[in-house]
Amino acid sequence: MGLISRLWGLSYPRAVVFDEVYYGQFVSLYMKRIFFVDDSGPPLGHMLLALGGYLGGFDGNFLWNRIGAEYGMNVPVWSLRLLPALAGALCVPLAYQILVELQFSHCAALGAALLILLENSLITQSRFMLLESILIFFILLAVLSYLKFYNLQRHSSFSGSWWFWLLLTGVACSCAVGVKYMGLFTYMLLLATAGLHFWHMIGDQNLSNVSLMCHFLARGLALIIIPVAMYLSFFYVHLTLLYRSGPHDQIMTSAFQASLEGGLARITQGQPLEVAYGSQITLRNVLGKPMQCWLHSHTNTYPIRYENGRGSSHQQQVTCYPFKDVNNWWIVKDPGMQQLVVSNPPRPVRHGHIVQLVHGITTRYLNTHDVAAPLSPHSQEVSCYIDYNISMPAQNLWRVEIVNRESDTDVWKTILSEVRFVHVNTSAVLKLSGASLPEWGYRQLEVVGEKLSKGYHQSMVWNVEEHRYGKSQEQKEREVELHSPTQMDISKNLSFMAKFTELQWKILTLKNEDTEHKYSSSALDWITMDTNIAYWLHPTSGAQIHLLGNVVTWASANVAALVYAFLSLWYLIRRRRKIYDIPKDAWQLWVLAGGICVGGWAVNYLPFFLMEKTLFLYHYLPALTFQILLIPIVLQHLGDHLCRSLLLKSMFSALIVAWFSSVYLVYRTFSPVTYGEPSLSATELKDLRWKDSWNILIQKQ
Repeated sequence: MGLISRLWGLSYPRAVVFDEVYYGQFVSLYMKRIFFVDDSGPPLGHMLLALGGYLGGFDGNFLWNRIGAEYGMNVPVWSLRLLPALAGALCVPLAYQILVELQFSHCAALGAALLILLENSLITQSRFMLLESILIFFILLAVLSYLKFYNLQRHSSFSGSWWFWLLLTGVACSCAVGVKYMGLFTYMLLLATAGLHFWHMIGDQNLSNVSLMCHFLARGLALIIIPVAMYLSFFYVHLTLLYRSGPHDQIMTSAFQASLEGGLARITQGQPLEVAYGSQITLRNVLGKPMQCWLHSHTNTYPIRYENGRGSSHQQQVTCYPFKDVNNWWIVKDPGMQQLVVSNPPRPVRHGHIVQLVHGITTRYLNTHDVAAPLSPHSQEVSCYIDYNISMPAQNLWRVEIVNRESDTDVWKTILSEVRFVHVNTSAVLKLSGASLPEWGYRQLEVVGEKLSKGYHQSMVWNVEEHRYGKSQEQKEREVELHSPTQMDISKNLSFMAKFTELQWKILTLKNEDTEHKYSSSALDWITMDTNIAYWLHPTSGAQIHLLGNVVTWASANVAALVYAFLSLWYLIRRRRKIYDIPKDAWQLWVLAGGICVGGWAVNYLPFFLMEKTLFLYHYLPALTFQILLIPIVLQHLGDHLCRSLLLKSMFSALIVAWFSSVYLVYRTFSPVTYGEPSLSATELKDLRWKDSWNILIQKQ
């Protein structure tokens, strides 16, 4: 039944549905082996979607530019949507098995499976190229695996099946985290549960110290070491597949970009590795914000007076320019010599050496002095020095400090070395302020000399990106040389760990501007389903697909959570008074079930109140799944322990049947906007708007 509900008519609609416009771009990039960065999370989920495209023979050629765009014949829609649908279908038997492992009856387990089966929101989310169904599948698999392991713990520790379920718990947790970082919440819950259970084991006098240590090491291996190793493996496969340069790699460091095929690698292939006196270089700011840029100068000077009335040095402007340009080239000069070419043999520049940086085209020296910067008055202006025959001497000596050096004698290396330039006269550090200059500065980014800077910040760090050994002493010949490509062959491949560390940091720190979305919502809206999301609308017939849950199920889940909280508090108070309303085994079962279901709901829901990001209703689905599992648990508990007479049990059973019938009725009522067919009339659509806050799309006749 799960397969039928998720796979039926899977290719319909043959058009881009909601976030398929987002994930589809990454699938295309996988097909073309082009590198990308997605700040929403790790790569496993994207790779699984791409696997569907690969199995279907997708070539990646489709323009993912708008929701509702018709798919071309080269797009295997069924194959792309298959894995999320299979994951959603498998959640049904997983729900059944979880209730069985929690020692509840098969009737309760069947009820949990049916509730997952008939939940409209879970069906909708699993039928398209989206990640939530895959995430929920791995979350439920992790919970089931741990429960099976826990139950085997009592009578067959260290058996084959014991190891299998323990290891599968760690694998499923790592996969959940690998799909979306939301999986980390359930992973932390299971780690805490395992820690609590192990704490109880420590108090068991029947277990020796050696046995306890073996149990501890086994859990550490399966629940920490293996998940970390698998998490790294996801990135290894990701980086192995995406070896070509693309538009997204511009936010990465020069070293990372140079490791990709094409792009910067094509430009920098064959560059000399060691920077020497006479080297011609371009300097890229490591920060990459607000955009990547290179140290730049041009013939224009700072205005004599700024708009606020402050005066300037009227020296040649130095900026950070976000495009490749011949004016980005600088020559590393030895202050004690006049030549601007590399000697034979080359004399490498090392950490702590004093250099002058000569602008390649204008031959003026990089300079800073005690004049306020145009937009950052607390910092010094940086310029290329022009001798106006006034009392303002050149101050153009800079000390090279290699930030990522291994020793104080390290040589300054192309791409690999991250350097700071410290002004000898004032101790100011060359820094990108990030401010955009006015029209007189062509909106380029301001570069300043930051005084009293003892800390490390990426805006003060630069790396050589393009590099050649200068051979021309004459200016005209040098200008021709600056336009020509480099030669010599030097390899600069990064290690996997270096690439992983950089990519992971970018994923965690790269933030797209959060903008208000028509269907964004707050976490408070989710509990009572006061919001919905229109996923797709047929341009003519009015057929549409919405992310809407089964109203009866959502309301019942909230009631079940309240009943569980009330009964737990009641039992705790009574037990404190030495009054035991239920047997010890039933109490332990009640606590474990609550820890998993209520705990799973809490850890997957409450963190969203602390998040500063655009939120949508689908973010609630993992928490909802745990809450749905709680419904049959509470119902069985009420039937077993509160309905004591035969009449009460019969009435309670009749109410459950009526309630399940209402769940099915609501499922059928909303199935047209779950599956997108059949199309409904305007009147029928209005009848589905059970809440004023729901945005059901009704086309004007």
